[in-house]
Amino acid sequence: MGMLMKIIGGQFIFCCVLLHVLVAGGESLEAPELKKNCTYVITIETTCTWGAETSNLVSLRFGDTNSNGILVRHLNSKHLRKVDPLYPVVLDDIPRKPFQACMVDQFEVTAPCVESPICYLYLKLIGNDDWRPGFAHIQVLEGSHLNSNYFYFRRFVPRHVWHGSDVCDSEVTPFGLKKKTKVYVNTP
Repeated sequence: MGMLMKIIGGQFIFCCVLLHVLVAGGESLEAPELKKNCTYVITIETTCTWGAETSNLVSLRFGDTNSNGILVRHLNSKHLRKVDPLYPVVLDDIPRKPFQACMVDQFEVTAPCVESPICYLYLKLIGNDDWRPGFAHIQVLEGSHLNSNYFYFRRFVPRHVWHGSDVCDSEVTPFGLKKKTKVYVNTP
């Protein structure tokens, strides 16, 4: 019994010394800080072209230059309201079917915050009918300096693939936008 107590006591002292060394060595035992969430208001216009509306599922992917990407799988389920295309007045506060022709829809999403202005946006149409969005815009309620510019589509979005714009690494020149070359290295 005495031998067992010495072994248990020795293990306890060893664990205490190890814990003390970790704490004294600068290791923190605190949990890592979680990234803060932001509220995004997504505004999407559907054009007035015949056949522009859709009842398909629409997904959205957007982010900033620091590769902080946000994915909204079923944007339809986040529908907030319809707004008048000519005036920023709310037409109704009752959620209705989004993506109807000649309508502007707003969606609200809560996700981790971006660190710089939103500079890329992609839409994905999942289903069998076509859809022709006009523009998309994202507002960050926690900081207007993080809002996106307008992303214009004005054509039918291909089905089952991501379609959109990335202006994160571009520079304005007298000859137009100049994209910085991206080099992708094959990793094993």
